[in-house]
Amino acid sequence: MIEELRIRGIGVFEEASLPLHPGLTALTGETGAGKTMILTGLGLVTGEKADASLVRHGALRAEADAVLTDPTSGLERWAENSGATLDDGALTLSRVVPSEGRARAFLGGRSVPASILAELAAEYVTVHGQSDQQRLRSPAAQRAALDEAGETGDLLAEYRAAYARLRELEAQREEWASASAGRLRERTSLSEAVREIDDLAPTAGEDDQLRALTERLTNADELRSTVENSHATLGGTEMDDGVLGSLAHIEQGLAHAGRHDDTLTQWSARIADTATELSQLLGELAAYREGIDVDPAELDRIHERRAALASLTRRWGPELADVLNWGERARARLAEIDSEPGSLDELDRAVGAARTRAETLADRLHTKRAVAAQRIAAVVNGELNGLAMKDARFAIDVVAAELAPSGRDEVTFTLAAHAQAPQRPVAQAASGGELSRIMLALELALASRGEHTFVFDEVDAGIGGATATQVARRLAALAAHHQVIVVTHLPQVAAAADRQIAVVKATNTAPATARILGEEERIEEIARMLSGEMSPTARRHAAELIERSRVAR
Repeated sequence: MIEELRIRGIGVFEEASLPLHPGLTALTGETGAGKTMILTGLGLVTGEKADASLVRHGALRAEADAVLTDPTSGLERWAENSGATLDDGALTLSRVVPSEGRARAFLGGRSVPASILAELAAEYVTVHGQSDQQRLRSPAAQRAALDEAGETGDLLAEYRAAYARLRELEAQREEWASASAGRLRERTSLSEAVREIDDLAPTAGEDDQLRALTERLTNADELRSTVENSHATLGGTEMDDGVLGSLAHIEQGLAHAGRHDDTLTQWSARIADTATELSQLLGELAAYREGIDVDPAELDRIHERRAALASLTRRWGPELADVLNWGERARARLAEIDSEPGSLDELDRAVGAARTRAETLADRLHTKRAVAAQRIAAVVNGELNGLAMKDARFAIDVVAAELAPSGRDEVTFTLAAHAQAPQRPVAQAASGGELSRIMLALELALASRGEHTFVFDEVDAGIGGATATQVARRLAALAAHHQVIVVTHLPQVAAAADRQIAVVKATNTAPATARILGEEERIEEIARMLSGEMSPTARRHAAELIERSRVAR
């Protein structure tokens, strides 16, 4: 519950500190006194949007603090997750809104996003006003309220685990199928490339060999002429003995003279060796000359082969050796792809089993929700009968749809405002005051065992007399188990409260104030609410109203 609310520099308030207690607290005051500013301060610490226009004229900033307690120690989790500090088991929610600049939020003295305050407040505080009926407007919140009342927590948790498993398996199947399609595309591409390389069957160094052969065949005439001249020079002609013939004469002369000087004999041997090597070269020249004939078809074949090899190197080169290496890697990758499983059957079976499990739990959840919806609607309709809405018909529609994280049900709170009216979504069928009364009836029907803080604004809009008394009794009944704060203009509601806070208008010389009233002060305030004056009669009626409320409880 909220133990204390402090506001500073908000609207008409310079500063106000409101100790709050369990039970029913009535917030009263003349129209325009500033009751809304107190709710604005509460809205700030519960994560609502901050606006610099809230800052009191002349103030540097607006501030709001709320001290929150929980006897179950549930606040320890929030403090631990946010790095906040608990003060004797209490957690302080704070908001600072400067007149210029960005608003800041704090939890237990630690700066946090405003969304953290909103998440925390959603667990402990529910505010109901003409523009703040979230549990009546949000389908998700309506479903959550129904689940809370229907005690579906364990079944819902079981379903959510089954649904999460289904989604996980579906994602795996989709990922596998997508990867499988990718592998198929990769296999096709690699197979075509390897087939092209294998069809051409290049060998290492073949491109260099063909390049040299092309050069030789293209210049065959020049090569043939040069070789023929060299052969004639070495071997001689009919007119000339040639180099070899001259060497033979030299070798013979040196050998003959070597009889007189051994040096000449050695030279003669060297000349003989040279002549032998040149004779071998003469044979090679003759063979080269015979093999240099050019076949035009062969040259065309070589050009085509070189062009085909060039195509491979452009795609997987830059060198032929790179092409050969790429081909080996491609074959290894093809073998790897071919070794992977090629069926979705196993995953399909797992997805089917998970879907059957989730659908079974969703059906059970639907049945439990439908039963709870009928029970809650009956309680709400009984409450509305005493809240000046006796001809209204409240219902909760639970319609099965597609599987979703919270089941397959679409939950809608509906209302027929009078006997001839059709059932419509409750937020469309009711006025602001009716929404507050419906919300009060719902809270009585949905009231959980845990302690919670409920804030009602305009719950008394458009009612009076006996209906006002019924509203007061129901607020008091809710306050028997929860902290209830109600902003009211009805003396019946104020008289039923356990304590009363009066907001006094600001004047030219003083800002607005808010304070807890003593017994005599309550009588005076309720007398003002009854008749607008402090006459003895009004005071007597106020005292009687307070006493009757106490007896009724």
